Amino acid sequence: MSDYIRQHAVKIDYKLGESWIILNEIEQSIKKKIETVGTPLRDWNISINYGIKTGLNEAFIISKEKRDELIKTDPKSAEIIRPILRGRDIKKNSYEFANIYVITAYKGINKIIKKEYPAIYLHLKKYEKKLRQRGQVEGKPGKPGSNQHHWTELDNNVSLEKLDDFSKPKIFWSDISTSSNFVLINDEIYINNTAYMITDIHPNAVYILNSRIMNWYFSKICSDLGNSSRYFKQYVELLPLPHNADIYNDLSSENTDSKLSAFYQFTSEEYKKIK
Repeated sequence: MSDYIRQHAVKIDYKLGESWIILNEIEQSIKKKIETVGTPLRDWNISINYGIKTGLNEAFIISKEKRDELIKTDPKSAEIIRPILRGRDIKKNSYEFANIYVITAYKGINKIIKKEYPAIYLHLKKYEKKLRQRGQVEGKPGKPGSNQHHWTELDNNVSLEKLDDFSKPKIFWSDISTSSNFVLINDEIYINNTAYMITDIHPNAVYILNSRIMNWYFSKICSDLGNSSRYFKQYVELLPLPHNADIYNDLSSENTDSKLSAFYQFTSEEYKKIK
């Protein structure tokens, strides 16, 4: 038994704090090349954030019918109602809009909402007791809240500045998926807290994030759920993408993996391993 182990042993080099995973020699070589040449997203000058946390979806997430009703009652309501996606709606390079919307009651809106958006105020007032009982508001008897924001506002003190990020070109993805599911969206569409987004990054980065190479690498660093993976920020920000490279200029879904293979200097055997 000991002779067999000595003959088939594979040297594995791990950095402190890295996830522990067994890789053969060629897989170790691929992973090392990606990490040596690429730059982890956490070291880029970009923003990676989760979506909107309402604290009470039944109050802030509304159907198209309710949206239309609120706008008919008061046309100004349209100013703070936006389409929203859930993680399950996001697919690789696409999304399925479920005709649901979010009331973007940002931090500080309590000072004007009753006067400027009366229809929305009356809608939220129906849920006032539950909205006040949220942990970030007043809380419940025996479990006081933190009083971070007004009961008419979204959880997590969402600022107008943060909401402005949804107006930018952005890359969305679901927090749990069977494989890479990144999509570039230019329109002003929001996401809830079962999805994440990147802003201030080259739009063609979506091709790299969805590539076979990044999908392979992600499987070696993420938390596995059996038939799916956790695409949480803590893992996605570790992805080592080309930084400030000309590679982004002419990328497409068809040529990304071959260009990445050249960028990371894979051998033909290594590239074949991933394909």
